[in-house]
Amino acid sequence: MRRKVTPKSDQVVPAELLELARQAVSVDSLKKLAGKCSVCGAETADGSDEPLCWVCRRLKISAWRDIEHQMPMQE
Repeated sequence: MRRKVTPKSDQVVPAELLELARQAVSVDSLKKLAGKCSVCGAETADGSDEPLCWVCRRLKISAWRDIEHQMPMQE
């Protein structure tokens, strides 16, 4: 059983406008804005106050939680 081939409809948005939109939202321009992680060198999130990627940031938070739980046991 085959699907029916649908004829291509006329474009509503001109091709030039679509290309300009693609260039404005391209991944390459986003990569230029993102920095590098100071630990592993991966890309960081935009608007981040720390130079850490999401993996290193999660490891840092996890380490803080472990330290907080160990402190009362030592006293």
